[in-house]
Amino acid sequence: MIGDTITPIRTGAYVVDGRGVIVAVNAVAERLLGRPAAGLVGADAHDLLHRTAHGETLPTSQCRMRPAFLAGRPAQDGGEWFEKGDGTLLPVAWSITPYDAGTDDTCALVLFHPREAPAEAPGAPASREGALDELERLALLAETTTQLTSTLSVDEAMRRLVALVLPRLADWAVIDLISERDEVWRTKVVHVEEGVPVPRPDLEGPMARVPAESQMPLSRALRGVSSTITGPETYDRSPDSGIAVEQRRLFEATGMHSAAIAPIRGLREVLGALTLGRSERADAFTPDDLTLLEDITRRTGLALDNARLYQRQRKVAETMQRYLLPQLPRVPGLEMTSRYVPAPDASHVGGDWYDAFPLGEGDTALVIGDVSGHDLDAAAGMAQLRNVLRSYAWSSRDEPPGRVVERVDRAVLRITDVSMATLVLAVLGTDEDGRWTLRWTNAGHPPPLLVTREGVAGYLTEGGGMLLGTSTDRPRADGSTVLPPGATLVLYTDGLIEAPSHTIDDGLERLRRHAAALAHRPVGEFTDELLHRARPVDNDDDVALLAVRVGARPVHVGPRPAGG
Repeated sequence: MIGDTITPIRTGAYVVDGRGVIVAVNAVAERLLGRPAAGLVGADAHDLLHRTAHGETLPTSQCRMRPAFLAGRPAQDGGEWFEKGDGTLLPVAWSITPYDAGTDDTCALVLFHPREAPAEAPGAPASREGALDELERLALLAETTTQLTSTLSVDEAMRRLVALVLPRLADWAVIDLISERDEVWRTKVVHVEEGVPVPRPDLEGPMARVPAESQMPLSRALRGVSSTITGPETYDRSPDSGIAVEQRRLFEATGMHSAAIAPIRGLREVLGALTLGRSERADAFTPDDLTLLEDITRRTGLALDNARLYQRQRKVAETMQRYLLPQLPRVPGLEMTSRYVPAPDASHVGGDWYDAFPLGEGDTALVIGDVSGHDLDAAAGMAQLRNVLRSYAWSSRDEPPGRVVERVDRAVLRITDVSMATLVLAVLGTDEDGRWTLRWTNAGHPPPLLVTREGVAGYLTEGGGMLLGTSTDRPRADGSTVLPPGATLVLYTDGLIEAPSHTIDDGLERLRRHAAALAHRPVGEFTDELLHRARPVDNDDDVALLAVRVGARPVHVGPRPAGG
């Protein structure tokens, strides 16, 4: 206040919640933005207000407020534009201060005031097409780290990398990767057409090996020597290697006038190279662009290292498990087949297994199980549990399955590395009347499915009990039934029925219906089709499956062992 004159406050203010939605606004903000409070509160502040100097919607990745908001730190900036209610732009300077609102949500106070419009008015061309300022570069690098480290798939990481750099930095993106055998493969060539990245598979494929003496830009990058800004003129002279031949072809096919090439380095070796090219944009790459590209490829190399290490571990676990899974015995009067399908993303490879082995006196043990854990630990635990179960089943073959599993349960925590597991142990044999009989116990596993040759399918729900590793001393129950001639017994792991998109009951019903419809098929075809039809498309687990079809009558008929 000066004399009798009141100086008006020209600072607008609004508060956003953790989602960036405006929850409160002052009267000055209403006046400056030409928007009533009712039109501001409840709206996403970024979508509603933030614009580029040209009046275009500002991409979230280029928002200067967002990094500070997500990090929970104060920030300020003096060069942005908000869109007013009438569609015109308001040049503003702003500051943001996150604070604890006393709830589970974190809010932020945004203060802003008008500023003088820059000499380069909104709508004028930018000083350099496609150039990113420092905050935009930091936001891109942060997004690169987040996107690439959140996947363990090499293919998905490369797809995300291309989406990050196109069309933000270039018109073309080319990724060359070096395999573990030192072979080079042009993995991706992608071009931006009308703002959308479009693959060019005709330019992808195998490349010649990296020459040790070549001084051409891509060869140097693939050896990890240096990054380079180059152009088609570099490849006008006679090529010194097969890689140079492909690079000249690339420039001719794409029309790139400027390219930036940087090596993708892992912790111990060079994994490949990333090339960004410009054909439609008039400006060439600069040393600043090359520095940014090197930062991107450095993050890419770490992500690729992790993905390749994970894939090697997955391959070892899968190979180990396949070698550990047994060859099925030949039993007169029985048709047996098995399948093992690894998880699509390898996130749960290693724990599922099946087993079948003779017990003597015409009996055959059938097992399906799932050890908790992932990869090598689960595969090793599965092998330990299988061996323990085989030993107890053979030494206690005169006892019911429930008694055998009780002994296994007491031993599993003491002599194996298995902390928890589920399984079904079943014994298939014959009774005094020459009929096929099945006795089983279930330790927390999905129930066996029995399908008659007439297509009547139902689950064997008797004999249920707690999973292994719970330290329970309660006796385990047994179930028993007579198998009609031509019936098929299906033992499976939960990857065949579980998925995020539906309940377990839905998965069980789906499996039952498909099994009933396939009952007339030969057992091998039955098993393959059942996997194809019943396995959920969004399944993220591996699957083990054992199918046993009994003959019209047992080949061997003998008395049951005492106590059986």
